[in-house]
Amino acid sequence: MAGSATRRFLASRGLPERDLGELPESAKRFPDGAHYRVEIPSTEGPRAFEAVLDEAERRSVPVVRISQGSGVFMHTDEELDGMARLGAVNGVEVSLFARPSAGWDSSAMARAPVGPLVAPTARGTEQLVAVLEDARRAAAHGIRSVLIQDIGVLSVFAAMRRTGELPADMQAKVSVMLPVANPASARVIVELGANTINLPTDLTLAQVGAIRAAVDVPLDVYVECPDNLGGFVRFHEIADLIRVAAPVYLKFGLRGTTDPYPAGLHMEPQLVALARERVRRARLALDLLEREASGEFETSRAGAAGLALPAKALASVTPGG
Repeated sequence: MAGSATRRFLASRGLPERDLGELPESAKRFPDGAHYRVEIPSTEGPRAFEAVLDEAERRSVPVVRISQGSGVFMHTDEELDGMARLGAVNGVEVSLFARPSAGWDSSAMARAPVGPLVAPTARGTEQLVAVLEDARRAAAHGIRSVLIQDIGVLSVFAAMRRTGELPADMQAKVSVMLPVANPASARVIVELGANTINLPTDLTLAQVGAIRAAVDVPLDVYVECPDNLGGFVRFHEIADLIRVAAPVYLKFGLRGTTDPYPAGLHMEPQLVALARERVRRARLALDLLEREASGEFETSRAGAAGLALPAKALASVTPGG
């Protein structure tokens, strides 16, 4: 009910009292002044990363972040070094998943009809330790961004970062599997240490706007998402997404695909082909954006300020260049 005591209380806490159906334009920006950045998710390993870089150059797509879902522990030391090197040389953030989770171990509940509720969680102390060890290993190989899908992991990760157990410049990218679906949840996640938040894929523009009003960190929004996350394409909303959610990472998943995790050499040709198609999809969406809002929005380029670049990038890439 409009004007209810609960709505007034939310307003007193600095939270929106309703979803922002008028779609207010966000005045917030990335450190380099950009409205949006391009992310290619599900980039599983160095060969897929190379394919993203090659396709992005060929199609003039300004990819500045790639992310991965299989987990740090599913890569060899050589593969981790290879991904860090590619990110460093090309000024592209590399965000790797800190795994495992209940859905990957012997949990019976994770395989029951209600399984999606518990599958993303770190199950027990041993799995909590395993996930944090993944973050440590990523840091040791120069990676400065990890995906986190459990609130306990996020809180300990932030504590480790504060106390020097992890690099101070390491970023926590909250996974879409940790659903942040309202402004109050977004604020709590930021207070726990999140640097960037993947939103549930099906939030309306008004709901996204309300979350943006409550937090300043970048929001990660799927413009196209794989079937297991909804399987829809919202290219037609791209201008409004940027307008409402800035600073926003536009994520280009791929409809018509199955969950590849954990990925590996047995499917490398498919992973490479999918990586190239995600970049092509990004080009299609950016072309549409140019037709609808030519010159209205700025995007970031390789090495931009605020990217969690691999450590080796510090000597070879000029921030904001």
